[in-house]
Amino acid sequence: MKEFMEDIEQLSIRLGSDLSKGLTTKQVGKNQEKYGTNTLTREKQESLLKRTIKASSEPMILMLIMAGFIALFVNMIRASTGGEADFLECVGIFAAISLSVIITVAMEGKSAKAFEALSKISEDTQIKVLRDGETIVVGQKDIVVGDLVLLSTGDKIPADGRLVESVGLTVDESALTGESVPAKKDAKLVLIDEKTPLAERSNMLYSGNFITSGYGKMIVTAVGDETEFGTIAKELSKVEKTSTPLQEKLARLGKTITILGVIAATIVFITELISFFLAGGLHVEQVLEAFVTSIVLIVAAVPEGLPTIVAVSLSINIIKLSHQNALVKKMIASETVGCINVICSDKTGTLTENKMTVAAFYDGKWHEDATQLECNWLVHNVCLNTTADLSFDGSFIGNPTECAMLNFYEKSKVRQVTGKSYKEERLDHDVLHSFPFSSELKHMTTISKVDGKIITYVKGSPECVFSMCKMEESKKHEIETYMKKAQEKAMRVIAFAHKELEEMKDYEDDQYHAILESNMVFDGFVAISDPLRADVYEAVKNCRLAGIDLKILTGDNIVTASAIADELHLLNNGQVAVEAKEIADLSDEELIQLLPKISVIARSTPTIKMRIVKLLKGEGNVVAVTGDGINDAPALKNADVGIAMGISGTEVSKEASDIVLLDDSFSTIVKAIVWGRGIYENFKRFIQFQLTVNISSVIVVFTSIILGLKAPFTALQLLWINIIMDGPPALTLGLEPVYDDLMSRPPTKRNDNIVSKGMFLRIGLTGAYISIVFLCQYTKNFLGATTEQMPTVLFTLFALFQLFNAFNCRELHAVSIFKHLLKNKIMLLVISITFLIQIIIIQFAGAFFGTVPLDLFMWIKIFLVTFSVVLISETVKLCYRILIRK
Repeated sequence: MKEFMEDIEQLSIRLGSDLSKGLTTKQVGKNQEKYGTNTLTREKQESLLKRTIKASSEPMILMLIMAGFIALFVNMIRASTGGEADFLECVGIFAAISLSVIITVAMEGKSAKAFEALSKISEDTQIKVLRDGETIVVGQKDIVVGDLVLLSTGDKIPADGRLVESVGLTVDESALTGESVPAKKDAKLVLIDEKTPLAERSNMLYSGNFITSGYGKMIVTAVGDETEFGTIAKELSKVEKTSTPLQEKLARLGKTITILGVIAATIVFITELISFFLAGGLHVEQVLEAFVTSIVLIVAAVPEGLPTIVAVSLSINIIKLSHQNALVKKMIASETVGCINVICSDKTGTLTENKMTVAAFYDGKWHEDATQLECNWLVHNVCLNTTADLSFDGSFIGNPTECAMLNFYEKSKVRQVTGKSYKEERLDHDVLHSFPFSSELKHMTTISKVDGKIITYVKGSPECVFSMCKMEESKKHEIETYMKKAQEKAMRVIAFAHKELEEMKDYEDDQYHAILESNMVFDGFVAISDPLRADVYEAVKNCRLAGIDLKILTGDNIVTASAIADELHLLNNGQVAVEAKEIADLSDEELIQLLPKISVIARSTPTIKMRIVKLLKGEGNVVAVTGDGINDAPALKNADVGIAMGISGTEVSKEASDIVLLDDSFSTIVKAIVWGRGIYENFKRFIQFQLTVNISSVIVVFTSIILGLKAPFTALQLLWINIIMDGPPALTLGLEPVYDDLMSRPPTKRNDNIVSKGMFLRIGLTGAYISIVFLCQYTKNFLGATTEQMPTVLFTLFALFQLFNAFNCRELHAVSIFKHLLKNKIMLLVISITFLIQIIIIQFAGAFFGTVPLDLFMWIKIFLVTFSVVLISETVKLCYRILIRK
């Protein structure tokens, strides 16, 4: 039987405790041995070596390691046989590998940090307990199951426990449940439903939360790992490491390229062996030469610059996102955020401000502008019949509902007119006596001396205050209509009344107490809510336009959660709100069927949140989770992108997340999605460019060998082409700015290939066109180059083709390159410098590169031929746009 359902006497007997004296010293030792200590078990961290090996086992990295060693082997053979070795290429490959591995290892270990942050919450504070009939103070870690703990306003709860006694007890459980209003607790309550959500277990207290008012005594039922916080800690420590959509796509790309490269190299190797055999027999030198040639082909096929462009682009994106108030903790998340198609958001502190606010009030008339307060009876009730305070910076001290009322007064018209703060109002009037709020009475009464008169003020639940007042039924009905209007929007209604007394009597007398709370004058009521953040409406609308589904997973009750969802239009088109207990017993298959229609899950627990995230990911969705509480931490850690609130968020949620919003603004998520989509498109631009170069170089080398022609490039010329492929000209494609239409496109699916069908077509056709033109020049010499000029012309032709094709790769869709031509000024500068260096190499560095100077006419011919790759691409896109319009 659950502790919240068990008879309190039987519970104490089971735990070996006495409800009046607590545990004996002997029983403390027994219970500690049986139930454990009040500390969280720490998982052993992976060693640096193990994390490095893990990071090095990514498919793309393994492919590069293989390519690096093969390149090293080939160049060592070249060097030993007197050939031209290019060890600089090997250095470049291993530098790219090292950079990628270092970044990955540096970004690991977030679970451990989240766990450390969770442990800090349970630091060793001093707790009052009853043992052997004496009240003593012990350290939090020394609390054991069965201990009787004494708690009062401001205390932090040290362990989970069942209430034995309570007086006016309320607890802030927002970090654990997401409930923004302090939870009322009642020791006498007995629950009979085993599925009662944690937020509704009013006879239980949970570790890490705070007492906001009243006092109580509880018997400890769980410590350390067995507490609700301990359960969250276990979930954080066992989170499985999953790959991001980008990593999955790069892995698929890497495998495809490797397979195709090996097939091409094998064909070349076999072809050369057959060629040598037919020419007069095979020799060891010839076999070695054929092997080296085929290995060079594999190296040419591998896009070794890809890890570098990923690392550089992600690093730059992290800097850009920090300027947008999004602190990226996990590098890959700055791209993954662009692929999000489902956001699972907490409500309190994420969509709402997590700050109770008077949204409307009634003082004889209904006001939706809370600044219009003028009624003195409401003013005095708010100022004198409250015990909370506001700090100098406006933050709340005490009961959040009372603080909201004080804030209401401080921002009102009457405050501006009188110039008197609530504190000055309190100083100007004498409080003679007060009856504090209790969950049994459901109201608070204060007797004050106001302008020479004795006035009793009451505030509390509408039903309670109505019962104290005399009023016409028609008036009461009118007031109730406005109250219902507020309650339908999940607002909390607090009513006010007053009465003038002739004299002060014995206020402890029950009969007199009843008299002073009868025949009162109803003054009005306030409607209090946790308002939506100002930017949420627009942000949610932009998410919807971008094809992103928003689901609210909150610990709050279903009425409040549904009201918020209604306000954001999330319950349109057949979407529904459910309670967690309604779906808890469903099988995964049943729940998957329902998930597309569910927009709100109220009373969500950490387990439910995590289950929803896993199921959504299993269906191919890219899932983001936003939250600020400890209860959000496991889901944040399991999501593709965990997004925590930087201001209102707990340290645990921040450490478990991938991105922290420094301004707590939901709209910042939309900005991050825009940047993420931009960087993903930049990867595609780079990949399209590099694969075009790779395909054309493989075709050129492969065909030259098949035709029995001399290799078209020297080792140094190949190095320069590699610099164009993997160096600054290619890297600047990763700096393309964000385009305006990104959020009007649907999100990229998790199982989509990074090389789309359109890209594949462009890569194939462009690579084939460049290769055909190049081979035509090599075999037919249509440019009219001399024998001496031919190697130089071929080298220049291939290099300029790639530079002009870089402009084509800037546009992934049927948009003209001239629309955004001047937006990436760095690329224009780098391409111009590269073109200038190409001219210098040809005209003045012939001794190093094996080239001869070319005349102006030849330069013009080469320029026009290579520029044709842009003209053909633009013509095809123009025809496509015309066809689409028709």
